[in-house]
Amino acid sequence: MNEEKYADNIRVQVADESHTKYVDTILTTIEAAAKVRGTGIAKRSPEYVKLKIKEGKAIIALDGEEFAGFCYIESWGNKKFVANSGLIVVDKFRGHGLAKRIKKKAFDLSRTRYPDAKIFGLTTGLAVMKINSELGYKPVTFSELTDDEWFWKGCQSCVNYDILQRTNRKHCLCTGMLFDPNDK
Repeated sequence: MNEEKYADNIRVQVADESHTKYVDTILTTIEAAAKVRGTGIAKRSPEYVKLKIKEGKAIIALDGEEFAGFCYIESWGNKKFVANSGLIVVDKFRGHGLAKRIKKKAFDLSRTRYPDAKIFGLTTGLAVMKINSELGYKPVTFSELTDDEWFWKGCQSCVNYDILQRTNRKHCLCTGMLFDPNDK
């Protein structure tokens, strides 16, 4: 479960403490991509991302020592739900399936660490929706996702938070997607 190599030599692996040096680059890349797409993003602090890395709850993609992509996992609702969040691929590495490799690694990490949990994500991106569908996620209403207030608090930094708030967490521009390990 450590790392996989492909012809492009980009390593996709579970991050460890040695990767905390990439935190500022990760956060800058996520924020810049959201601005370009004109979409919202739940902002995370450098300390939060460092913690995910140190806990072994993050996936990093590197081309040599160059940062190429990232994603992290977090459990919610007393470990009944796991979210895969912060998926990002640096522009120059896009279009070659790297996001799918990172997302698959995050999915596998989620299933290993929390085998009975439902895995979910919120996204406005069609590419992420397609990857999620291939992994077995289904589009769902927000009521089927975690009711953990700390998760939803993370949405407050998103530009679309007012929509979520106005609709009592029933609607947003994001699509909720869920993988339920009990669905056959």
